[in-house]
Amino acid sequence: MNNLEQLSLLTIYAAMASYVVALLAFSVDVSSLRALRDEHGQVIKRAPRAKANAVDSAQSGDTLVESPPEAPASPEIPRGKAIGIATSTLWLGFFFHLIGVVTRGFAAGHVPWSNMYEITITASAVVVGIYLWLDRKQSMRFIGVLLVLPVILALGAAVVVFYRAVEGLAPILDHYWLVIHVSLAIAAIAVLAIAAILALLQLTISSGWASENRLLSYLPDADFLERLSYRFTAVGFVLWTFTLVAGAIWANEAWSRPWGWDAKEVWTFVIWVIYAAYLHARATRGWDGRRAAILVLIGFMAVVANMTVVNYFLNTKHGYAG
Repeated sequence: MNNLEQLSLLTIYAAMASYVVALLAFSVDVSSLRALRDEHGQVIKRAPRAKANAVDSAQSGDTLVESPPEAPASPEIPRGKAIGIATSTLWLGFFFHLIGVVTRGFAAGHVPWSNMYEITITASAVVVGIYLWLDRKQSMRFIGVLLVLPVILALGAAVVVFYRAVEGLAPILDHYWLVIHVSLAIAAIAVLAIAAILALLQLTISSGWASENRLLSYLPDADFLERLSYRFTAVGFVLWTFTLVAGAIWANEAWSRPWGWDAKEVWTFVIWVIYAAYLHARATRGWDGRRAAILVLIGFMAVVANMTVVNYFLNTKHGYAG
């Protein structure tokens, strides 16, 4: 193992350690919240900032300017020490994570997404980066636990199951389409992962189980989460479409045919169909709420299966990506 490869692996472990601390801090932050209740003990759902501002304006007699319904704000949540620790250690972990990805690329002498280990560490870094970027614009701490835990599990699988020592590129991968095709796939996977996390939280909030939960008054409502999940899904679908097209172009150059019903190609198309069906049903049939969230989760489960089951258990020409 060369020095850069070893440094990359060590910084990935450091990122995992930082993420574990962040996960614990997010958990403490969540557990410290208490629901707002009225004099009868019923949970009071805190209004989003946009709605609260509208109420204040109405009480003061000002003319109301209605906020666009497609851009709601999440409720304000009191800040404590735990969330500060969570955010700081998440940034620290992301810093280590980026070093691990970059040094892996330098050690390998090519972009760090030529196999499942490299794709996993890169895609999970993109997920954390998107979250941190969004959190700077508007507090997203309500998905902190649900986001950090899968990232830790993904990195754990990467170093334990998927790890491969640095090696040269297979001849078929030594092509500029590796940069285009796989980078699009990684971006799509990261965006669709966040959409799935939001859909999962949406299902939790909309279920009867959450009706008396003490966190209810501090969480965005299910409609807000559904709209946010829809936006991420729409972006992810576009990226996945370009991934599919780029893959067909690359296949035509590599194998003299754009489509061959290879298992990886078929699953990629199945994923595209699932998300296309979701967007179509939502736009034309009014599918939203729980049905929409379930479709988003089914789509992402297909993405995970495409990365794992297809690569390792099915006969595919893409086996070099394992």
